[in-house]
This record gives sequence, C-alpha cells and structure tokens, in this order.
Amino acid sequence: MGITRRQFEQLQQRVGGLSPRVVEPVFASGLRPAVNARSVVLGIDPSLRGTGYGVIRLARPHPLALAHGTIACPDAWPHSRCLVKISQALRDVVREYQPTACVVEGLFYAQNLQTAIVMGEARGAALAAVSESGIEVFEIAPRKVKQAIVGYGAAQKSAVAKMVQRLLNLTKPPAPDAADALALALAHAQENGRYSLTSPKRI
Repeated sequence: MGITRRQFEQLQQRVGGLSPRVVEPVFASGLRPAVNARSVVLGIDPSLRGTGYGVIRLARPHPLALAHGTIACPDAWPHSRCLVKISQALRDVVREYQPTACVVEGLFYAQNLQTAIVMGEARGAALAAVSESGIEVFEIAPRKVKQAIVGYGAAQKSAVAKMVQRLLNLTKPPAPDAADALALALAHAQENGRYSLTSPKRI
C-alpha cells in the first residue's frame, strides 16, 4: 500500500479499537496526491450568514490556492436574499475556476432544530448552484477533515487555519470559514494519494 511502518501500526490500532486520539496528518507524512494539471477542487463550508469557499489546484511540491473567501450576508437580510447571494456567488466561482470536483462539509447533529433548518437551506442553495454545471459533489464529515489536516478530530478552528496556511504556503491564515472550505478541498485531494484517512461520500 506504500505506507510507513508507523502508519501501518496506527491502522492496526484503529481496527482493534485502540485508535490514538492524535494521529499524523496525511499531508504532513510526506505523501502527496497524484498530480493532474486539470484537477481543481472547490471546497464549500455552508452557512446562511457566512459561507466559506476555497479553490485549490493539485500541484507539486504542494497544492496551490487559487481563491478563497467568505460569502457574507448581513443579519438584517431575509433568508431568501441570503440564499440568492450564496447561489450567485458560487456560480461565479465555478464559472471562473472550472473546478473538476466539489466537496462540502457533511451534515452534523444540531441540538437546535431551527439552526439545523437554516444550515440545510444554505447547504441546499450551495449544492444546487454547483450541481448545475455537472460537477461531481462529495461530502466529508467535519471530524474527518480535521483529522486529515491537523491530525486531531476535535481540533480548534485556529489550528485548522494555521495548518491550511502551511499546506498551501499562504502568507497568512485564511479567515475561519474560508479555512474550513480549503481544508475540505485538501482533505478531498489527498484521497488521490496512496494512504487515506477519509472516505468522501458522493452526493
């Protein structure tokens, strides 16, 4: 499989239910995804008031960040106006960067039903806008993204942002929502490598 002895031992521990709380991030292990000059991945972290997006291109010695940002909507805006802005902004991103794949944050349990509904609305607007172009769309659970990028499934947002900065050789950490979106794209990109911690689900 092309993995180190340490990684093999970690896999044995995981299968036996003895998984350590912290593991080595995939990219930090020195393994890199297979490079295809046409491989461009769009990551999306949906939220009604601040949807993060990040676009990367697979390259050596490290993936390249093509664009990232936050689609911000003021609190005074009604939901419908926010959903329109999310859809329009993501259509523009897809049109400009022509991603070959898109990955969104997987659904998570929310104690507040209203919060879950609002998040679902934003997610639906994002998925509809991206899917119009025929791009394959995948999802990865938030915990798996953090484990793949930071090595710890409960890592703080600041840790994710710093690791994303390092992996993409950025001059400064991205904004939190954009960092999460870039982390999604990176976690999906490493699926093309020889050793994987995540299994994106196609949706």
